[in-house]
Amino acid sequence: MLVLRNFRGTFQTQKLLPLVGSNKSTRWQTNAAVAGTAEKPRPTYDSEWQNARSFTEMPRAGVLDLIFKMLPGGKYSKLDISEMIEAMRLDYGNIFLMSAMFGRKALLTTHNPQDFEVIFRHEGIWPNRPGNDTLRYHREKHRRDFFEGVDGLIPSQGKVWGDFRSIVNPILMQPKSVRLYYKKMSQVNREFVERIKAIRDPNTLETPADFEDYINRWTLESVSVVALDKQLGLLKGSSVNEEASLLIQSLNEFFELSADLEIKPSIWRYYETAKLKRVMKSLDNIQVTTLGFVNEALERLESEAKQGIVRADNEQSVLEKLLKIDKKVATIMAMDMLMAGVDTTSSTFVAALLSIAKNPEKQEKLREEVMRILPNKDSEFTEASMKNVPYLRACIKESQRIYPLIVGNIRITERDCVLSGYQVPAGTFVSMIPLRSLKSDSYFPRADEFLPERWLRSESTPGTEGKCPANALKLTNPFVFLPFGFGPRMCVGKRIVDMELELGIARLIRNFKIEFNHPTEKAFRSVLINMPNIPLKFKFTDLSN
Repeated sequence: MLVLRNFRGTFQTQKLLPLVGSNKSTRWQTNAAVAGTAEKPRPTYDSEWQNARSFTEMPRAGVLDLIFKMLPGGKYSKLDISEMIEAMRLDYGNIFLMSAMFGRKALLTTHNPQDFEVIFRHEGIWPNRPGNDTLRYHREKHRRDFFEGVDGLIPSQGKVWGDFRSIVNPILMQPKSVRLYYKKMSQVNREFVERIKAIRDPNTLETPADFEDYINRWTLESVSVVALDKQLGLLKGSSVNEEASLLIQSLNEFFELSADLEIKPSIWRYYETAKLKRVMKSLDNIQVTTLGFVNEALERLESEAKQGIVRADNEQSVLEKLLKIDKKVATIMAMDMLMAGVDTTSSTFVAALLSIAKNPEKQEKLREEVMRILPNKDSEFTEASMKNVPYLRACIKESQRIYPLIVGNIRITERDCVLSGYQVPAGTFVSMIPLRSLKSDSYFPRADEFLPERWLRSESTPGTEGKCPANALKLTNPFVFLPFGFGPRMCVGKRIVDMELELGIARLIRNFKIEFNHPTEKAFRSVLINMPNIPLKFKFTDLSN
């Protein structure tokens, strides 16, 4: 899901400031990272605050304790991010403070959904979302000559973010804008179906172990037709697009390496470590390849303009629409769509395929719905037909609960608040972790089952003989399940991702019976996002029309 978020037309170069401590203690940090963290006047009349425990009483993970547990040989050293978070919960409790270390701010971690609501309800019009430090370093310092203060939605904060976001929202967040790309994305899905037929084993009908690579090609091809109005040819034949391969490889490296730098002990904020250099190299590769694709599209548009070619709005890419407002914004946004729209969407797609493949009765029910909108294998999607796929959307949502893309959300508290009975001052970095709640019967009845029915509005749950009302399955706290975030900083690419997943899964379900006859334990590994961790040897059996 595009992990994108913010933008605007008027930008300013951000001044580099120290991270923490004395002005000479660290090499860099932007004023955006600390903006809005000044303590607000405390509501002395608030009885909840007066009755809460002091912030100083909150359980804490000390610096030395964390270092010893995270370094090689330590208790956390061989755990992935989600495993480490659970181990820390067991060690320190459901709410605790991770001490600041090596230039990283102290971080309050809470697993309590009631706390999530308190934070999100008071985040303001420009929510401050920390993190993404390595990406911010790349854009504000390492490649500042290119970005020139126009850093994109992901690392930006405050008014800079709000202004940028106000430009792209009408183009990316309006349903009518996204639906313009049905036909082009449908063509990509047809090519994906043919590629699956070509690469699967003729005897077992299983895809090769590297099927993840083909899924990444599909997601990159899909986002390219929206961002650039260009197909890259990644699903045609056996030829390999070297630029696309480099982009996908560099994205994987970035997610893997930056997770260590941002979460585990590292001196990279003081000294350019070898791992930081590798991250900068990966981001350089991502910048060069995405910019190359964007420049090709720009040249094509300039050539068309000289020829007097004018296309209707419903035939224009996101890039072309944004060019009318600001070329730099258009370029960075298109680059970020290509960057953020591959691994994130691929992981979500794999989660849905695994869930559907391992639950054949749900798959059959889904196929019945899909066949109503696609009566033939070559039938085309329409705006009207795609309004009538509640079970498809329910399957996707339930798979996101079973296999979440990220471990949580981070915000900086905008004002004093009470979290889990503790006074928490404004300006505190807070990490909200819903992982245990997503698998808890307290929030999701029968949480260990794949039940798309919990997301339906019908009065009774199909397939359960009317014995289980739908509302008995639904989540009990809406702030537990936020796969695209919440509020103003909700993922700007949500509607595009929804369309990709819905059209892609519907086309596969209409063409194939999908099976996965292999273990699914530890199906994902947790780095900056959750990524596939097993060979994706799906079995695709052709359906008769």
